[in-house]
Amino acid sequence: VPQHVWRINLDTPEEAQQNLSFGAADRWWEQTDLTKLILASNKLQCLSEDVRLLPALSVLDVHDNQLTSLPSALGQLENLQKLDVSHNRLKSIPEELTQLSRLKSLLLHHNELSHLPDGFGQLVNLEELDLSNNHLTDIPTSFALLINLARLNLACNQLKNLPADISAMKSLRQLDCSKNCLQTVPPELASMASLEQLYLRKNKLRSLPELPSCKLLKELHAGENQIEVLNAESLKHLNSLSVLELRDNKIKSVPDEVTLLQKLERLDLANNDISRLPYTLGNLSQLKFLALEGNPLRAIRRDLLQKGTQELLKYLRSRIQDDVASPGEEPPVTAMTLPSESRINVHAITSLKLLEYSEKQAAAVPDEVFDAVGSNPVTTVNFSKNQLTAVPPRIAELKDSVCDVSFGFNKLPAVSLELCMLHRLTHLDVRNNFLTSLPEEMEALTRLQVVNLSFNR
Repeated sequence: VPQHVWRINLDTPEEAQQNLSFGAADRWWEQTDLTKLILASNKLQCLSEDVRLLPALSVLDVHDNQLTSLPSALGQLENLQKLDVSHNRLKSIPEELTQLSRLKSLLLHHNELSHLPDGFGQLVNLEELDLSNNHLTDIPTSFALLINLARLNLACNQLKNLPADISAMKSLRQLDCSKNCLQTVPPELASMASLEQLYLRKNKLRSLPELPSCKLLKELHAGENQIEVLNAESLKHLNSLSVLELRDNKIKSVPDEVTLLQKLERLDLANNDISRLPYTLGNLSQLKFLALEGNPLRAIRRDLLQKGTQELLKYLRSRIQDDVASPGEEPPVTAMTLPSESRINVHAITSLKLLEYSEKQAAAVPDEVFDAVGSNPVTTVNFSKNQLTAVPPRIAELKDSVCDVSFGFNKLPAVSLELCMLHRLTHLDVRNNFLTSLPEEMEALTRLQVVNLSFNR
């Protein structure tokens, strides 16, 4: 860089030396200090320490050069708000850079960085930070101090874990950790309430993180991992999700809870081990793209998959009424089923006050299930994910203790009067059934706080 560039604020303009008239058209005496310096796409190998002679700089762009280091004098540019040093050959950055307290955008991607200064957290006004395509194996815990950071790109590094303190970034809206070596993500990530986009593609994850507080999350990308189980708990709180990308994993089944994602527009499940889909998937009215190729689906013809998303959803909706257990799954359980086959969890009844009989594909709840309650004061009943066409009358026996009841994902055409006798009831889940109306007798349930009626008729 020519020396006169660094001295542009100091040297008297040549025209001023030639013309001392204050009537000159160029008005050289009103010259202001340089605020933007763009030296991108050259062959610069170094920057002079004389960069300190440009203290008014707010933007410095030197991307796409051959820089192997940065001058420590950068730390003196106290007005700098954007620094782009991407696409260079930097192996480290000077500690002095962390003194740039007004910096809002720092682009360091496509370099050779293997570590970052511990004082990185001093950049408290930083809103955008791109560290992708480097050689980072960890990030400083001081990142937790970047409370104004909205976009953080850590893709294409060698990160094996993320610090739990990252959850302190309460303003973070976009986090990209694609193409790293992550096997898990810290559970603290679940508290990042502002997060809207999360990219975890091409890692070594075996499960999706549970994100109960991420109410604003719109996009979750976790393709090309080693995920085998799609946990219902990982989905049920993501009410704002519009994109869910899980292609190229080892997922074997899709939980019915995926139908709770009512704003979902894109669902990519291509190249997994899914053999059966919940027909209630057809109730996702906003879904515009559904990718299922590369799965061993048994109940859906290949030509149907090729007809497009809307035809496939139409087919799934048409099969909801006839949804039965597929061959090879547990046989339907009837009232005549032996107790040994009913798998009654007596421990849950006595210690958790939970009566659990879900995911049995049962046409009825055996009497043995209610017999197992005995004198135990059960507070929670879970009969979800069966083939029930009626509420078992014996549920009225639990009226003095039960307060939470789930009949979600069954085939109930109506809410029975026995259910209206549960005077302590506070939570009722009857989503994904065939209900067309509710009985007036429900007015007697004066303690009722939450009723889930989604996906009925």
